[in-house]
Amino acid sequence: MNTTSGKKSKTWVVYILRCSDESLYTGITNNIEKRLVAHNEGEASKYTRSRRPVDLLATSAKMGKSESMRLELKIKKLPREKKLAALKKHAARKPKAVMSVIEKNPFRKETLKIILRLWQVNLKKIHKNILIQGSPERSVFRVVLEDENNNYFVLEQIPPKSLENKKRIAAILDLLSKNNLACVQPYLATENGEFVIEHKNNFWQIAPFVQGVELDREKYFYDKWRGPALANFLIDLHHKSKGLLLSQPYNVFSLKNYIYKLIREINLYNKDIKDEIKNIAGFLEKKFMSIHDKLPVAFCHGDYHPLNIIWSADNIKCVIDWEFCGYKSELYDVANLIGCIGVEDPQNLTGDLLKCFIADMKKSKFLSKISWMYLLEFIVALRFAWLSEWLRRKDTEMISLELDYMRLLIDNKNILQKAWL
Repeated sequence: MNTTSGKKSKTWVVYILRCSDESLYTGITNNIEKRLVAHNEGEASKYTRSRRPVDLLATSAKMGKSESMRLELKIKKLPREKKLAALKKHAARKPKAVMSVIEKNPFRKETLKIILRLWQVNLKKIHKNILIQGSPERSVFRVVLEDENNNYFVLEQIPPKSLENKKRIAAILDLLSKNNLACVQPYLATENGEFVIEHKNNFWQIAPFVQGVELDREKYFYDKWRGPALANFLIDLHHKSKGLLLSQPYNVFSLKNYIYKLIREINLYNKDIKDEIKNIAGFLEKKFMSIHDKLPVAFCHGDYHPLNIIWSADNIKCVIDWEFCGYKSELYDVANLIGCIGVEDPQNLTGDLLKCFIADMKKSKFLSKISWMYLLEFIVALRFAWLSEWLRRKDTEMISLELDYMRLLIDNKNILQKAWL
């Protein structure tokens, strides 16, 4: 319920946002334009930070702060279907300045038609309200489009700084798809075989839209069947990527070097957590750091976890967000998945989903014995990447949670190893 500082008006409004997962968020502000920008930049609320972009659905008429706080509390207690109706009684028209922030489409339909024709796709309809899974911040603009044959596509505008990496990813997905790896959706190529096109100094990609079933983050870890499904994809990726020159195999990401660099930065700029980090690093330095660069290497997705998957009712439909793919320790995807499921609720670490996942991975025998020996250490080490993100955002709550989670993993090493191995 924090408000944006700056030039303050003397009156307040209650507002309702629609988040990217279709949930509703209610808040109050005395500067709706700045507040909306703050939400979409991830600086206004922990809730909306992970559900961007957000759209403004309605605002109340201007009122005093106390009255707005009472109305906000009343609306928050209501079920979803009654929230908008309750605000309607106090509603005002959207301010003109806000309209320009949230409703202006950055590209006219005629422009999008021209862009799509470069892929021999004829635009029929723009579907701005269809939810697109994956990280929205990795694109400048993205939208679902329908062609004249009723096929659906996702069109993305690429930031120039990501251009070369996007080309690399598109080429990798194309190779993996041609090698019959299931659950990957390659980008469309132009007649010239290009996956990225430039139109008036903007860069674009397009891929078929994959509709999935929403993942229930409160319950999905009770679904035992997800464990084998998650394992089967990694096993298939391992086999189908062998022998393919997907990137430079000698340019292997070193998690050890990444951690030491981050520790140096923490010692300079985040001295309040320096001692805690020193203790965690000490645990890794006992054995893991000296062995890390000797662990076997394989091609990895690089950010493999349940939220980067489009699910059907009983299986994986598509694995998305390949931004960090490349050659890494063969344990990388396994450790990241376990760590991400465990941070949602530590009890998940010994739940049926992960037990089934680990059992199937062990049966496949594509991970070496030495990798399995350092599974827990690798999970702890990978959490430094997540800690770096929270430090960048200056999210003190998530920094504290991440440090607690790393300590929990270390303190329960023997229990977890017994459950897993």
